[in-house]
Amino acid sequence: MTLRLKPLDQQVIVITGASSGIGLVTAKAAGKAGAKVVLVARNEAALAAAVGDIAAAGGEADYAVADVGIAAEVEAAAAKAVARFGRIDTWVNDAGVAIYAKLLDTPLDEHEQLFRTNYFGVVNGVQAAMPYLREHGGALITVASIASDIPTPIMGAYAASKHAVKGYIEGLRIELNADRVPVSLTLIKPSGIDTPVGQHAANHGDGEAMIPPVVYDPELVSDAILNAAVHPRRDITVGGVGRAQVLLGTHFPQLLEKFGGLAMPMMFSRKQPKTEGDILFSSANEGRERSGTQPGKRTSLYTAAQLNPGAALAVGTAMTIGLIGLLARRR
Repeated sequence: MTLRLKPLDQQVIVITGASSGIGLVTAKAAGKAGAKVVLVARNEAALAAAVGDIAAAGGEADYAVADVGIAAEVEAAAAKAVARFGRIDTWVNDAGVAIYAKLLDTPLDEHEQLFRTNYFGVVNGVQAAMPYLREHGGALITVASIASDIPTPIMGAYAASKHAVKGYIEGLRIELNADRVPVSLTLIKPSGIDTPVGQHAANHGDGEAMIPPVVYDPELVSDAILNAAVHPRRDITVGGVGRAQVLLGTHFPQLLEKFGGLAMPMMFSRKQPKTEGDILFSSANEGRERSGTQPGKRTSLYTAAQLNPGAALAVGTAMTIGLIGLLARRR
């Protein structure tokens, strides 16, 4: 099995959930880097506006209207990408929705719809993309969450869907390796990110839904996705605070179970009126990249170290040598 990923400016990249948030930021960044981009989402007006923005910036893009929860529509989107640009080099599963509610208070129809988008949207994306990626090789990148590694209150249904996504992708990776299929599978695990996820969520709380802190800028996730498009990566956690939360929850689960409920009040802001409506069953014609209420950190040393391990090693080595020299002088 020989896997060679092309430079971005030679790639055709398909991105689901590309009409807002991380997907939209990534699509614009990919277009700016010279990739040919196909944006996939439910709202045609928002997609057309995004394609116009990419073209105005000198990029080349097209769009396909599709609900990722409907397999036939995702397959049609993949076929349109190939008809338009001749192939698919990277497929990004990014579409996702959220519910803010305690699990026992979550309506069953909403719970099922969330899984139809977050989990089966990934399954449908994989099924649609693999025939094209398998032929020439490429990258299949799925945006999960640090919530795929640990449970979370209030967004329990969302976390459960991301756990399912992680299990599916990791099982698929074993099977593809066994069959020597030249496709790189990457899980992107963002921490809290400044996107409109709170305003787009089905919100059953008191006050505006908030993004769990600490919040990072979506460009950090975009950088991780596009890095994985050219460098095979198993997984990338975006945000050092999120990684610390995962380590704490993994090694001290009893503490998380006992004190995790203290985070529930932080999931809502009573100072802001609750956004009415959600995108569980229908799309929102907004094209928003960020929440507008929780500005995100634009740097993460932890994420930078993952994307540039050589540079991180060099910095770490230099710091170690410096420390040894300092101690030697003191002696």
